[in-house]
Amino acid sequence: MSTEPAYRYAIYYAPRPDSPEWQAGSRWLGRCAASQQTLTPPEIPGLPAAEFLHLTAAPRRYGWHGTLKAPFALAPGVTPAQLRDAVYSLCRQLQPFDLPALQVARLDDFLAMVPTGAEPAINAVQRACVTQLQPLAAPLPPAELQRRRAAGLTPEEDALLLRWGYPYVLERYRFHCSLTGPLRGVAPAVIDALQAAAQSWFAHLPASRFDAVALLAEPSPGADFVLLEHMALGA
Repeated sequence: MSTEPAYRYAIYYAPRPDSPEWQAGSRWLGRCAASQQTLTPPEIPGLPAAEFLHLTAAPRRYGWHGTLKAPFALAPGVTPAQLRDAVYSLCRQLQPFDLPALQVARLDDFLAMVPTGAEPAINAVQRACVTQLQPLAAPLPPAELQRRRAAGLTPEEDALLLRWGYPYVLERYRFHCSLTGPLRGVAPAVIDALQAAAQSWFAHLPASRFDAVALLAEPSPGADFVLLEHMALGA
C-alpha cells in the first residue's frame, strides 16, 4: 500500500482477483480494479455495446464490489498506514463465513446482485467497518452533504449521513453488488434485456466464501478506484 495519501479510500467486499466471481463481475463492468485494465464486457442481444457501457459507467469506476464502508477521505493527521493497521485490527475480530447465493434484482432504479438468504453475518461486518473506522474519516464537505440530501433522504438517513458519512448504513444497509447505474428513463425492454443477460452471465458461479475485506483507493478526485489489498478475516 502506498504511503502517499489518496483522495479517498473505501472498504469493500470484493472477491480475490483470481476468482471466478471477480472475473465475471469485472468483465460485466468492463474493468478490473486490480489490474486497472479495460475488459471486453458481454454482448447483449439488441443492446448496442456503447449503450451497455453507458449504463454500467457508474459502478465501473468502483470495481466489482459490495460496499462495507463507503468512500471517505482520511481525517487530518491520519496516515494510510494507520488506516491499514485499523482495518487489519478489525479483520482479526471477525470470522469467515459462507456468502448466501446472489441473484439479480432491481433496487430502486438500478440492477444489482443481492443475497437470496439471511445476511446477519454480512451486516455484522458492515457495522464493524462503519463504526470502528469512522474515527479515521474526515467529515463530509458541505458540497457532498448537499449532493446526498438532494436525493431526498428520510430523517433517519440524514442522521446516519451526518454521523457516519453515508445514509445507507446500519439499519438502512442492504448488501449488494451493483450491475448498472441509474436506469431512470431507460426503456423497460432494455432493462428486461439487462436483467436476463445478468442472470445468464452470473448463473454459473459457485458459492462464495466471505473471508476477507478489500481496501481500495481513489487516487485523485473522480479517478477510478484501485484495489490495494485484501485483508483476511480472523487472521
